[in-house]
Amino acid sequence: MMPLKNHEYEVPEGELVIRTIAMPKDTNFNGDIFGGWLVSEMDLGGAVAARKVAKSRIATVAIDSLKFRRPVQVGDTVCCYAKLERVGTTSMTFKVMAWVSSGGLTEESYCVTEALFTYVAINDQGQKIPVKR
Repeated sequence: MMPLKNHEYEVPEGELVIRTIAMPKDTNFNGDIFGGWLVSEMDLGGAVAARKVAKSRIATVAIDSLKFRRPVQVGDTVCCYAKLERVGTTSMTFKVMAWVSSGGLTEESYCVTEALFTYVAINDQGQKIPVKR
């Protein structure tokens, strides 16, 4: 794990798997980006990484240790990074981090959310298969 600076990560961990812009349609009642939208983007990013490892279909089976550190604002560039933490017989666990930069207009970026996502490798019928075949 990277060292913390003021309880924050200094750099993202893992591979860049998603980059998008937070839009007004994704806000909650406070005008901040809805947490569910952010978790969805993180899940998609983790799925990109999991499919690459499994070389098959995958399904999300768990999201653990979800931490919202800061709000995301409309116009922020959201980047999701995935780092493989563990490979089991049929499952893979990734640390997925969401980082933002303010509207892409500044070099400064910071971690807003992180979680552990577990995916299972599945066949065309949706049955578990070994990750390493």
